[in-house]
Amino acid sequence: MKVLLTGARGQLGYELERTLACLGQVTACERSTLDLADPTSIRRAVRRITPHLIVNAGAYTAVDQAESEPDLAMAINGVAPGILAEEAKRIGASIIHYSTDYVFDGEKDSPYTEDDLPNPCNEYGRSKLAGERAVASTGVPYFIFRTSWIYGLRGRNFMRTMRRLAAQNVPLRVVDDQSGAPTWCRLVAEATALAIAKAGRQFTDRAGLYHLTCAGAASWYEFAQRVLQDVRDPNTGCAPEIVPVATSCYATAARRPRNSLLCCAAATERLGIALPHWQDALMLCLAQEATTTG
Repeated sequence: MKVLLTGARGQLGYELERTLACLGQVTACERSTLDLADPTSIRRAVRRITPHLIVNAGAYTAVDQAESEPDLAMAINGVAPGILAEEAKRIGASIIHYSTDYVFDGEKDSPYTEDDLPNPCNEYGRSKLAGERAVASTGVPYFIFRTSWIYGLRGRNFMRTMRRLAAQNVPLRVVDDQSGAPTWCRLVAEATALAIAKAGRQFTDRAGLYHLTCAGAASWYEFAQRVLQDVRDPNTGCAPEIVPVATSCYATAARRPRNSLLCCAAATERLGIALPHWQDALMLCLAQEATTTG
């Protein structure tokens, strides 16, 4: 199987390039070879590679910056996925696309299901919802995986930011009134490969929209506590000071959902996929970091 992967330099794309290699020949594209803001670049790359499967891990992810760059966010997150899907359908290929909890406004008091009505509360969420709908509207066989609170050992993410700031030995003010499921990007990549392998020739029968996050729930404050639980100042031996604060005390350009929890029952029932509890996943990630740096 020939696989075309976009966003190869991103944290999820990095993991996917390595994980998907067991399924076939992966052509991993970054912006220089496939610019998601340029429809001509997209079509040229797909027609040159003629893949059996397109995996779109590329995205505009600067949530706050999207408020001042809505057109660019929409071009990359909303328009490009539709073009990729159109090109996939033209050559008889399938597509996998990734979306986000930010398609919801966060006002629900329980985890969101795939049947809940999206209502994005920021430009980033609106652009990602447009991308979902663009892919689905083409009629191409697809998996759309909505995930949340993605982190990993590379790129810009909350886990790495907390560890960098902790080294500065200053109190960390972290929001404690938003809930979500921190999700290690490597597990999303592994689940993607598993979904492809399990679907096999029944890809079309199992195609659709799925929620895919780690189990459990946390606030950003609780996540930070776990991330830094073993961190100590080398001079004093003291743990970092983490101060819980309300969202209202932490001004951002884009509004964030209060509740980012996604119900992943459909992925378990239809695809046989379930990610571990977020605390277990984080433990594995940090152990991997220690092995890599040690």
